[in-house]
Amino acid sequence: MNKPLPLLPLNLGLMAASPQSGAQEGGYRLPPAALMEIVDAPRAPALSLSPQRNLAAVVQTPPLPGIAEVAQPELKLAGLRINPRTCSSSRFAFGTDLGLLDIATQKESRIRGLPRALRLADLAWSPDQRYLAFSHVAYKGERGSVELWLVDIAARKASRLSAQPLSAVLTRGFNWLPDSSGLLVHWRPAGIGKAPVSDGIPTGPIQQDSDAGGALRQLRTYQDLLKNEADARLFEYYVTVQMVLLDLHGKGRPIGEPGQFSRTSVAPGGQYLLTQSVTRPYSYIVPASSFGERVEVRDLHGTVLHTVALLPLEEGLPPGNDAVSEGVRHVSWRADAPATLVWTEAQDGGDPARPVIDNIRDLVYQHAAPFREPPLVLARLTMRYAGIAWGRGDVALINERWHKTRDYKQWMIQPDHLSTPPELIYAGSYEDRYSSPGSPVMRADGSGFPRLLIGPGTTLLLDGAGATPEGDRPFIDRLSLTTKTKERLFQSAAPYFENVAAVLNDDGTLLLTTRESPTERPNYYLRDLTKPEGRQLTALTSYPHPTPQLKDVHKEQIRYPRNDGVELTATLMLPPGYDAVRDGPLPLLMWAYPQEFKSAGAASQTTGSPYRFNAVSYWGPAAFLAMGYAVLDNPSFPIVGAGEEEPNDSYLPQLVADAQAAVDEVVRRGVADRHRIAIGGHSYGAFMTGNLLAHTRLFKAGIARSGAYNRTLTPFGFQSEERPFWQAQAVYQAMSPFNNADKIKDAMLLIHGAEDSNTGTFPLQSERMFQAIKGLGGTARLVMLPNESHAYRARESILHMLYETNAWLDKYVKHAKP
Repeated sequence: MNKPLPLLPLNLGLMAASPQSGAQEGGYRLPPAALMEIVDAPRAPALSLSPQRNLAAVVQTPPLPGIAEVAQPELKLAGLRINPRTCSSSRFAFGTDLGLLDIATQKESRIRGLPRALRLADLAWSPDQRYLAFSHVAYKGERGSVELWLVDIAARKASRLSAQPLSAVLTRGFNWLPDSSGLLVHWRPAGIGKAPVSDGIPTGPIQQDSDAGGALRQLRTYQDLLKNEADARLFEYYVTVQMVLLDLHGKGRPIGEPGQFSRTSVAPGGQYLLTQSVTRPYSYIVPASSFGERVEVRDLHGTVLHTVALLPLEEGLPPGNDAVSEGVRHVSWRADAPATLVWTEAQDGGDPARPVIDNIRDLVYQHAAPFREPPLVLARLTMRYAGIAWGRGDVALINERWHKTRDYKQWMIQPDHLSTPPELIYAGSYEDRYSSPGSPVMRADGSGFPRLLIGPGTTLLLDGAGATPEGDRPFIDRLSLTTKTKERLFQSAAPYFENVAAVLNDDGTLLLTTRESPTERPNYYLRDLTKPEGRQLTALTSYPHPTPQLKDVHKEQIRYPRNDGVELTATLMLPPGYDAVRDGPLPLLMWAYPQEFKSAGAASQTTGSPYRFNAVSYWGPAAFLAMGYAVLDNPSFPIVGAGEEEPNDSYLPQLVADAQAAVDEVVRRGVADRHRIAIGGHSYGAFMTGNLLAHTRLFKAGIARSGAYNRTLTPFGFQSEERPFWQAQAVYQAMSPFNNADKIKDAMLLIHGAEDSNTGTFPLQSERMFQAIKGLGGTARLVMLPNESHAYRARESILHMLYETNAWLDKYVKHAKP
């Protein structure tokens, strides 16, 4: 597996913080100081490893942005959110400083010449490691742009590569050429002019048609769709780019004419260019990702040499989670060949219910340049294609999976010897974490394409989570593809949790790891497996504890049974200095997220590790340890549907049983009062919260963030539910907390981003749920956070979220009576 960095469990957020505005009644409010300290705790930097794996780019992670940054102008077009000032996505994550870490010497050096107010959005190493390219989002008054910068690694110096701004709406706007001689970039076309402006006067009604006899389609509920032709013209304007070959001196050569390119990729050999461009007609019911596309191969002057596919507009898929597009999908270059295309085609029209010949669901093709001969079948799959890891002409690994049964298979194939039958490497259930063999370790080749790290004797390295009944213990195995035998090279051992971030040499004996314990935050280490056990580790970083005031939090991974025998896992956290005998039971906040399974055995497996760092984040429930609450984080809430049964057919009784088991366990342990427990969750966890308040009296209050509560408003499925409403009306109705709002007798706090773009969780869901409870005389509060989407970003929003949650818990839970 080619593991991306950053690796520390801290997100890179928007960085430009503004001063906190005063807390006024009706405005943003501040939580207690103990919670504010958690929000403002220092964040660890993010690392990006170089191709030769001897250097790492260190990107500083700044504080949360202010609401002024989050409230930048934003256009909502075809499922995209666009900042018209910068012609880029409006939801960038930024870094504010950049350095280089030498892995061997553990020394970090600064980069000279960086922009003064750096907003680093994306970065990419050149394949030869001589340069590091990054995009910088610059603001000058009311104007803005995305600039391309280049770091000379030897000189440790940065400079702007071109004054011409990038266009970064559908892509990040730049990629290295395989020979490192320059970059393929997307510029705003010269002479494109100003964005079209509508006069607001309708030119006629908006019309949509559906003809009788059409195929059954799942039409998910999407946000930010096109509404009229004026929107369509605006969308077209902002996604139109000019492809350019840009050399290392900033000299650009246009490639062909401007177009609506959603993807551009130069072949490993450097002679061909694969392009995908959005085509009309557009749609008012699906986002741009479902619009039609032209898939073509061009030369580096823009001339079309070969048309791979003309993909039509796709307004929905056939029913089922194993449904896929009809025709060509997943087009890419074969990484280990100069110019060979690879793609997949469903043999059932994308419909998992349709019978197929010889049980073949997907065919995988390869087609070598100059594309004059017919394509060749690379693999015949009985399930859905799930990716391929390229090695060399005699070794590639191809994966297939089937959601309905959770089955997964991995095969070894020989792409240059198609008459050789595939060899089965692994078969099992992908929800069976205990049996997971891990993922193959990948390495960028000289052209920058990820390839299998193949050792002597045709061996691979496997990087796995190492799930066990005692918790996760990450490992590295060496697998012989000839004998199918394995050798364990490394496995994390108590009392630490050590995760392999990267393999630094070819034989897997030099590792870059992150190591942590309950009281030590994750830091990077070198582990040399050729040395004696006590001398293997060398520290690369020494990031301090971000919240030392909470260093002595007690954390325990606990196991307990559900009433039907399913074993459940949770993380129990207690405030510093707490003693159950001396202090007695505490008020407790439980935070969960249900998950569907096809077997009770898989549902019973232990998740997580007791040796992970006791991270106290503002996003989850652990922040409330600072306010004297006990916390039960991520308790297992499995919903099991074995065999032909659908999990949601028994959703409510299983959900209640999950909650009852968790409550009984914390009460049995003496850490919580049965009458002082709150339940909370985000998204599907908020949906769970609504149902538990409607169908139990286990909780004095609920915290429901960005949820959906009326499943008839998501009629073509949700989460893993693949049946449409009309096929399972009773299930949809029973699972909807909105339908049972009259049964909610305890206090429900609803928080929602006013600009939520997540499929299914429209802000209307929280608004209508609140109105129902209020109209029925229940206890509820609705908080809509301006300019926020499904996850909240502004410092003001996060602080206000904590203020509201703390006030709600104090009012309805902390001092509750039996």
